[in-house]
Amino acid sequence: MHYVIGDVHGEYQTLLALIEKLPKDAKLIFVGDLIDRGLESKEVIAFVKEHKHQVVLGNHEDMMLEYAYNFLEDLQRDGSFHSNNMWLYNGGIETLISYGLLEKNQDGFYSPIDNKEKISEFKADLEWIKELPIYIKLDTSHSSGKEVVISHSNLLKVWDIHNDRDEKERFKHSAIWSREVEYLLDLSPDYEGEVFNIYGHTPQPFKPKITKNYANIDTGCCYTKYDKYGRLSAYCIESGEVVVQKNMRVKG
Repeated sequence: MHYVIGDVHGEYQTLLALIEKLPKDAKLIFVGDLIDRGLESKEVIAFVKEHKHQVVLGNHEDMMLEYAYNFLEDLQRDGSFHSNNMWLYNGGIETLISYGLLEKNQDGFYSPIDNKEKISEFKADLEWIKELPIYIKLDTSHSSGKEVVISHSNLLKVWDIHNDRDEKERFKHSAIWSREVEYLLDLSPDYEGEVFNIYGHTPQPFKPKITKNYANIDTGCCYTKYDKYGRLSAYCIESGEVVVQKNMRVKG
């Protein structure tokens, strides 16, 4: 059985608790956004790498690739730290802390840590992230009768260009960053997609949103301040089963 897991966002303990609820022989696939916001991004990546689980590129990994090398260049050149970029503002600081490359001072500011071994580990994970696919297509049977495509964001409206080299960047951006597609599809009840799309990216309250064309399985695992979020979900492709685990940092 294949279980697709939503946006983990560095919530490693919650991920382990969710996996405990799944069959021991479950084949795990991740929709990206393994990192940022939570406190154990390094551990999440290490787990996925060690067990060779499949995972697609998320927008947070995309941001990490864009800005992390600048952080390393500044660190190794003169030890400076510039926090004014989109990745750090959206959880990259917590990711760097998990790698031991950043620490918070008593005055509330952050200082980079120049540690060769930790930098090497970080670079190795960046190289691994570079190789992540934009989508994964499976022949596994689904109740819809369609082939299953796993991506970070909803790609149904651009699936027809997924093999068009001239549209490569547009397809990638939509498959990683788009948020409006789900809304447009819901306005078109007669729409019938070519594939069944499983993805995350846009948090859903309490439980995943399942329709005849897609399954949005992001339930806002890292957003522990809101009762309707703070959950990590898994969706079984073959059976349609949904398994939900409340964030382990939330009491009750």
